[in-house]
Formats: sequence, C-alpha cells, structure tokens
Amino acid sequence: MIETILNSPSLLLLCVSAISLALFVPATVIASRFRNRIEGRLVGSSGGGATVSEKPRHGWLAQLGQTGDGAPSEEETRLRSMMMRAGYFSRNAPYIFFGIRAVSLIAPQFLLFIAAPLLPFKLTGLTLLGASIFAAAFGYMLPSMLLNRQIEQREQQYRDGFPDMMDLLVACVEAGLSLDGAIIRIAEELQFRYPVLSRQLHLMSLEMRAGRDRNTAWGNFAERLGLEEARSLATMLKQSEELGTSIGETLRVYGADMREKRMLRAEEKALALPAKLVLPLIMFVFPTLLVVLMMPAVVRMIWVFSGEAI
Repeated sequence: MIETILNSPSLLLLCVSAISLALFVPATVIASRFRNRIEGRLVGSSGGGATVSEKPRHGWLAQLGQTGDGAPSEEETRLRSMMMRAGYFSRNAPYIFFGIRAVSLIAPQFLLFIAAPLLPFKLTGLTLLGASIFAAAFGYMLPSMLLNRQIEQREQQYRDGFPDMMDLLVACVEAGLSLDGAIIRIAEELQFRYPVLSRQLHLMSLEMRAGRDRNTAWGNFAERLGLEEARSLATMLKQSEELGTSIGETLRVYGADMREKRMLRAEEKALALPAKLVLPLIMFVFPTLLVVLMMPAVVRMIWVFSGEAI
C-alpha cells in the first residue's frame, strides 16, 4: 500500500494534505475552546453577579491564529513589536499574522495537488514528497519575509525623513515653541512628504496628551521607528531633562551631528559604488568590448586562412 501511495502523485498529495489538516485543525480548535473556557471562567468569577459581555468578533484569520490561554507569549510580544514597526497597530495584528501563516502553510499543498496532473512532467515518489515539503516550508516563511521587507522599507523612509525632522524641531524650539507643540507642528509639516513619520509623531503627541510621561513617549517612538538615531535622541532628551540643560542647545548639537552622519552615509555609498560596479562590468561591458575589438582581427584571420584576397 505504501508503494502504491508513493507511485501515485494524487494519492501522495492527498495524504500529505490530509495529514496537515489532521494535525493543524484539531489543535487549533482545541486550543481555541480551551482559551474560551478559561476566559469565561475568569469573567464569570470576577465582579460577582456581573453579566458576561459578548466577545467581539475579530475575523476568521484572527480566530485561526489566536491560540493558547490568551496570555501574551514571548514570540507574540516580539511579533507585536515587529508589526508596529511595519505599520500595523491593531491589537489583533499578531493573531492575523499567525492565521495568514497557517493558511500559507496549507494552501500550497492544495495548489500542488491541483497542478501536479497538469504539469508536462510527472512528479512521483520522493520527488513529489520533496516538492510538497519545499512548498510547505516556502509558504511558512513567506509571511515573515514579506513582513521583514516591509519593515526595511519603512525604516528607510524613517531614516530619510529623520534629518528633516531634526532641522524642523530645532527651528521650532528656537522660535519659542515648547517641545510638545513643536512635535504637533512638525507632524503637520511632514504630513505630505513623509506621511509614515508624520503618523508616528502624531501617535507620540497623542500618548503625551493622554498623560504618558514624555520620556516614555519618546522611548516608545524610538522603538516603533527601530532606528538607532531615534533611540539616541530619546536618551539625550531624557538626560537633558534630568540634568536641566537647554533642550534647544541639545537639539542643535544633535541636529549638526545628524547632518554629518547623513553626509558620511552619502560618502560611504559613493565609495562603495566602484566595488559594486565590478560585477556588471565583468559580466556585461567587458565581453562586449572584447567582441568589438577582436572581431576585425578574427574576420581578417578567417579570410587569410580561407585563401581569399583581402
């Protein structure tokens, strides 16, 4: 029977898909029921005779990815920080990510099951099993790869707009605005050129309006951006407030340092350009030049050896 399954692509893919569903779906359902039972007991035991409110619906992806007893795990906390850096601020963003990863883990198996009979070559035995494992691994890693790519793109946007933000912050503080008022003003000014950075500044102003400490708000701002420059700025503002030094002078010195770092990064990219051009020159430019220079000599030699007159 095992040989029959290995020799039949349809039966092998069907078995792999059935095993994936048999392992994943019951575990998700059991964990979800266990979590709901614990939440119901906790809500029912707190508040005496308080009525249990209806649990809000978060969508089937969030329910699929929400497993466990509801307590945030270390992986969930790390993933929530990454989702915030990527621009997803919903509380259900990690659960939706887990749900998307579960779907992308199982969906390639069904696609392979449908596409295998239509391929010009036959997948049998270990080749089909290897293709199924590769599709499952690729589907599992694809959401993480896309998330990291989006984080890198947003960090680049933050890095491009951070020096302009510092220049505007120095100008606003030296003009007489408070630091909180300068943040609101800068968020309005950067709304069209750097919208993602403007949104982060707006969130920081909302945190301070809600009563959060300024140092904590700047620390959260630096963690959401994920830039070393933002962390240094938050630490410098905290030290300036503790030591009682002038914020305007501190921002002016830091702004000059930021401009110098931006110039150094530009010089670093310019110096790295010749090294990056070596491979394209060797692969594309040099062969073309070699053909152009050697072709007349090759044609002349062909004529000479063929006995024709020049």
